Amino acid sequence: MTETDHRDRRGDSNGRRGGTGSDRERPAARTDGGRPGVAVVACGGTIASEPGEDGAAPEKTGDDLVAAVPAVSDHARVTAREVCSRPGFDVRWRDVLATAAAAREAVGEGPDRTGVSADEAADGVVVTHGTDTLADTAFALDLLTDLDAPVVVTGAQRRLDEPSSDVPANLALAVRAAADSRFSRGVHVAFDDELHAARDVVKGHSNALSTMTSPGAGPVATFTRAASRVVRTPERGVSVDPLADAVEGAEGVPEVPVIHSGTGVGAGALERALDAGVGGIVVEGTGLGNVTGALGEAIGEAVESVPVVVAGRPPAGPTEPVYGTAGGAVTLADHGVTFAGDLPAPKARVALALGLAADLDAEGVEALFAPPA
Repeated sequence: MTETDHRDRRGDSNGRRGGTGSDRERPAARTDGGRPGVAVVACGGTIASEPGEDGAAPEKTGDDLVAAVPAVSDHARVTAREVCSRPGFDVRWRDVLATAAAAREAVGEGPDRTGVSADEAADGVVVTHGTDTLADTAFALDLLTDLDAPVVVTGAQRRLDEPSSDVPANLALAVRAAADSRFSRGVHVAFDDELHAARDVVKGHSNALSTMTSPGAGPVATFTRAASRVVRTPERGVSVDPLADAVEGAEGVPEVPVIHSGTGVGAGALERALDAGVGGIVVEGTGLGNVTGALGEAIGEAVESVPVVVAGRPPAGPTEPVYGTAGGAVTLADHGVTFAGDLPAPKARVALALGLAADLDAEGVEALFAPPA
């Protein structure tokens, strides 16, 4: 897509759908009454970690982070609340659901808004999170909520005590984006001077500061010290109604394993998953969503008992039924699988697990993987 095409898709300038392509930030010297309010919802991760004899672990609270990065006050009146203090690699469904509830409460929406007046409601939300599963949680929040306020997830690759820590820059960027009503459609991820859509973003490098990337799509906006530029329309990444009220609790989120296809893969892993009583299965196919013949035949039997979603291995591009044979996507489509479209397997897993927890029917599950309307 050309730069002109991006500009044409930004929509009007009412502050809801992208507005102008570039904005010059208002001066930092504003009264508190003129600044939006942003609630930081803290979930742990490297951004909150401190070194220890047994390795680094989350220790800092949301208040600690806000105090450590005074630049956030240049953009908003910032408050903080705790949800959990977990490393990114050990986030639980109850943490994700609690984060969604905290975001809804902060902006005065949802069943948990008791005690939050219109004056107290935040104008935007920042979620601080570990990078290992940051993209999973961001997409889960997109599925669970549809708030009339920006929700921006951020984290860090280097702790505050490490040289060239990215904590200050990423947290300040996230607050800056959460204070900007142009990003009130959908959930976004703020990292390394870029804002990414929750549907598209992935962690692309184990330790690089520029780890967050959107293969095949690119960022929604880019930032400099003084200005920001929206390069494509901010929007919610799914077409289904928010699932938060339909998911009763973490205990209702079923196990959904990811089965990988590749050279020599047989049916064993899928059969073991079925024997374990899983709620559904995501298959990471190769190419356009193809699998080995042995796995394809097993999928044909599996769809009779559980929903099976097929995603692709490449970091960008769709799944499409093109090839025949026992493991080709044409055959899988005939079996009745759902294709994940452009969603990678980890996000397909998030969508299927939450969709099943919300008791969606087959048509509703299919809608989880459709691109935004």
